[in-house]
Amino acid sequence: MSLTLVIKIGTSSLTDPETGNLALSTLALLVEVLSQLRHQGHRVILVSSGAIGVGCSRLGLKKRPRDIALKQAIAAVGQGRLMRIYDDLFTTLDQAIAQVLLTRRDLESRVSYVNAYDAFQELLDLGVIPIVNENDTVATDELRRKFGDNDTLAALVASLVEADWLFLLTDVDKLYSADPHLVPDAQPIAHVHNLEELTEVEAGEASTWGTGGMSTKIAAARIATNAGVRMVIMQGRYPNQIPRILDGDEIGTQFHPAPRTLNARKRWIANGLVPSGTVVLDPGAVKAICDRGKSLLAVGISEVIGQFQVSEAVTLCDLEGKEVARGIVNYGSDELDLIKGYRSDDIPDLLGYEGSDTVVHRDDLVLM
Repeated sequence: MSLTLVIKIGTSSLTDPETGNLALSTLALLVEVLSQLRHQGHRVILVSSGAIGVGCSRLGLKKRPRDIALKQAIAAVGQGRLMRIYDDLFTTLDQAIAQVLLTRRDLESRVSYVNAYDAFQELLDLGVIPIVNENDTVATDELRRKFGDNDTLAALVASLVEADWLFLLTDVDKLYSADPHLVPDAQPIAHVHNLEELTEVEAGEASTWGTGGMSTKIAAARIATNAGVRMVIMQGRYPNQIPRILDGDEIGTQFHPAPRTLNARKRWIANGLVPSGTVVLDPGAVKAICDRGKSLLAVGISEVIGQFQVSEAVTLCDLEGKEVARGIVNYGSDELDLIKGYRSDDIPDLLGYEGSDTVVHRDDLVLM
């Protein structure tokens, strides 16, 4: 059976932790495994970190810089070098690849989101392995909201293409109850059926050359599993374990997916959009949207937090601050402050014009 597989390899697995130089043996093994999977009929996408790490090594820098402009320049140096190495290795195995650079804004726009989906499908239909990275060279926090790390990027790509599996290759062999580098008796976790089970897990920190820690992988798991994608955390030095996992071997930590019930538009709302604010709901509204599948009305709103405009995404929370849903609003935050707690029939008098009866229509609302 043909599967759609997204494999993300982190900088800590691609490079030597001391020097930042590429770990060529790991890279060669990864390329061999992915090529074999592709030739077996699977559809394969690689999300690769390492551009800034490789750029640092190329320029003789001993640690990852903090300055945004300098990171952009180093990413430009490293990305070309990284893709050159990937192309040389994949070419020896007669496997075509493509470079795909994404920014957060590419997935926030509905048109761009659909275009990205179409582009990935065409590449996969052609038998190409897309190699994805964030476009660090042109994207900054000032210009757009970041993915934050390639774990999140990989999860969003897996959601976008409706992947069957997402593999996060990292510097630990699985998820533990605490950081195994610091706590020798930390307990391994083989399976996660409910992410709420992980509230006591210590997140850990990013490596010297990478940007993500275990907390980013748990966040990625939330995106992936909610989209119906099975996710695995595994040791990045042994990518040859991927086929064994597909055959049923108990390796790494597997996050079991929720049933795939969302359509493409609702997956975009849940994962592609970045909420611009928060709307706090009373218990009646929470019950109406969560248990009865209703739209959100102004009468059920207790508080409006943040500034946002019409048609932007917002987080919908209960009175305790727990996110219960996400949706696209029919009113801006200033208007919502005026109509919150009121019935829909009162909206024309409060605003001076005929507005929508719903604050978030159920077609634009996703339970989280």
